[in-house]
Amino acid sequence: MRNHDAIVIGTGQSGPALARRLVAAGQDVAVIERKLFGGTCVNTGCTPTKTLVASAYAAFLARRASDYGVTIGGPVGVDMKAVKARKDAVVEPSRLGVERSLKTLEGCTVYEGHARFIAEKKVAVNGSELAADRIFINVGARAAIPPIPGLEHVPYLTNSSMMDIDFLPAHLIILGGSYVGLEFAQVYRRFGSEVTVIELAPRLIAREDADVSQAVADFLKEEGIDVRVGSKVVGVEKRGNAIAVKVESAGAVSQVAGTHVLVAIGRRPNTDDLGLDKAGIATDARGYIQVDDQLRTSAAGIWALGDCNGRGAFTHTSWNDFEIVAANLLDNDQRRVSERITAYALYTDPPLGRAGMTEAEVRKTGKPALISTMAMEDVSRAYEKGETKGFMKILVDRDSKQILGASLLGLAGDEVIHCILDLMYAKAPYTVMQRAMHIHPTVSEFIPTMLGELRPLQ
Repeated sequence: MRNHDAIVIGTGQSGPALARRLVAAGQDVAVIERKLFGGTCVNTGCTPTKTLVASAYAAFLARRASDYGVTIGGPVGVDMKAVKARKDAVVEPSRLGVERSLKTLEGCTVYEGHARFIAEKKVAVNGSELAADRIFINVGARAAIPPIPGLEHVPYLTNSSMMDIDFLPAHLIILGGSYVGLEFAQVYRRFGSEVTVIELAPRLIAREDADVSQAVADFLKEEGIDVRVGSKVVGVEKRGNAIAVKVESAGAVSQVAGTHVLVAIGRRPNTDDLGLDKAGIATDARGYIQVDDQLRTSAAGIWALGDCNGRGAFTHTSWNDFEIVAANLLDNDQRRVSERITAYALYTDPPLGRAGMTEAEVRKTGKPALISTMAMEDVSRAYEKGETKGFMKILVDRDSKQILGASLLGLAGDEVIHCILDLMYAKAPYTVMQRAMHIHPTVSEFIPTMLGELRPLQ
């Protein structure tokens, strides 16, 4: 039995940072990683996908060159092997950097293998047994595979296996019309694939407001993506070199034949083979580790951070989990998950930046509220760049004058959202930003303008 002060299981966004803080506080730390250092974000999530988004945007913009008075000789082509090589070249330094930083960290011992709890405060890895008074679980999540008849008999793809593709699928069928599915849909359409998106809900990205969902569907369809909502996949089968997907919609069954299928129907936590029951760690019905407002599990001295705790499915929420745990344990600064404001982005082009409540959520509260909207075609910076799709929407509490939420679908929406988010954290009235002088020409300069044109939410 090897004793440590702390054990960190998993090297996603929060694990390595927490290990460094613990070591700096004089603790002897064990870090366990079963596969790729850096977790989802570095290897199969943010870093590689946004690199692919950048390549796809370059191809899309090149095809529009004449719109800007630029002449390109001959048709625009995409070299998929070069696209993958660029993606790999971006990912590898990040992954190796995480691995190197931990393996050279004095006071930190790295174990490579699969960790399983064998008792409370005890973990086994590669035949060794480790013990610590504090254990931190940062094991992430993976693509959920639904029980669709025939799916197990076809070579389907997930967000992880998509990272190995160095060719252009002739026809990519995507099961799931939410954040992961839509990013891949637009990327591969811009690379040159035929793309079909099949979504069970009545509209894409159903957690968003209906006007946002419709606007996203409109620009994806305009690019030639076949969007099918209100459609249930009832079967999948191999048919020669093709894959046939059976879809039920409005009581009728039809088929879509493609060359490749990407499953993007939700995520599931990597908790089913950790032996959590041996340590008395409770999970919910979906396998997420249950945690309190300071990320403590049901077992004393054990915390869960990142995607596996069900309190956020983003890199930034995982990083915030690290900050909360480190503040509480090491800084005598009591921080809580409930203090953070919902914020995320959809990285289509144009992107969607989101903060706080949606319009639908505000309406459910029944509180008097104000709203302001602006079409991106009325934003001078967007007009000048020839990127006018989308709109911006801000909601404000009528009485407190604090911003309740915002949806910014348009040029730089994923960046502009932060000026709203920061004001929300400051709990300042919207009039602070309304009276601010922003720089012209930018997208951000229109936020004060919108706040000066608030109207009652009917």
